[in-house]
Amino acid sequence: MQSIDFRSDTVTRPTEKMRQVMANAVVGDDVYGDDPTVNELQAIAAEKLGYEDAIFAASGTQTNLIALMAHCERGDEYLVGQQAHTYKFEGGGAAVLGSIQPQPILEGENGCLPLEDIKAAIKPIDPHFARTQLLCLENTHSGRVQSLDYIKEATSYAKSVGLACHLDGARLFNAVVKQNIDVKQITQHFDSVSICLSKGLAAPVGSLLCGSHELIKKARRWRKVLGGGMRQAGILAAAGIVALNEQVDRLAEDHENALILAHKLANIEELSVDITKVQTNMVFAELKSSTPAELASHLQNNGILISPSNTIRFVIHKDINQNDIETAVGLIKGFFYNRKK
Repeated sequence: MQSIDFRSDTVTRPTEKMRQVMANAVVGDDVYGDDPTVNELQAIAAEKLGYEDAIFAASGTQTNLIALMAHCERGDEYLVGQQAHTYKFEGGGAAVLGSIQPQPILEGENGCLPLEDIKAAIKPIDPHFARTQLLCLENTHSGRVQSLDYIKEATSYAKSVGLACHLDGARLFNAVVKQNIDVKQITQHFDSVSICLSKGLAAPVGSLLCGSHELIKKARRWRKVLGGGMRQAGILAAAGIVALNEQVDRLAEDHENALILAHKLANIEELSVDITKVQTNMVFAELKSSTPAELASHLQNNGILISPSNTIRFVIHKDINQNDIETAVGLIKGFFYNRKK
């Protein structure tokens, strides 16, 4: 029996079609650039997102890092959100491996980096300072969608002062589906974008970095330096093609189910849920009493997985349906009921 797993949309299992195409994929050696299935995936991604080229890598952490290293030199600096994945959740790779200084900026209530704070963080051209080279945004950020107006304003300003712009778009298609727009309406504002295939799009492995021919040429070298060169990677890329072609529109179901879950959790008096902040596939429920470990243990004993925290993040994906939500909510209610007895 499979657990009902709310920890992340990284836990999605590949579809039956993905398994079939992986088994039958035509492969070559991608380090030599002659794996036809990898090349097909990269061409599809570049065309779909509006770029000249793309490169396939094992993870979003890797595509973000090779993007930072392709845009920046040793001693350069990039501007990034205090809670952004590239700053907080990727092991400090930019600093440790790229010698690139992060300049974190505290996000506003809507998850965006305030434009005035971006302006204030840019360093003068002076030997005392790291050279500010890149603005890195994230969309979605904790499930929140960055508006087109904000993206245009922030990137336009950054480019006007000579900065390049990179988008950590691990869940970019959630933002696209939520806004009912073409992905190019977002990506046109960025010099590069990283997208993840193994989250809501359900591929088992892989992310893509898209950009210009020149940027991807640099990225390919850094991927090799970081040990990311893969050989017969077409077996993985085949599932990525299915992910891009067949799993994007389905994300709307996750958004609908997240809202259903949010309303049900909001009716539990021991939890606090701001339904107005549920925009895509994530629901954040704050525990009013400090029992995250006990709640997580109770749920795990009944086949439900969450990450214990005072504010629990529930992430909806293709392997969670409305029946699963009913089951989880019932168990959460039962946990709090038994504590009162």
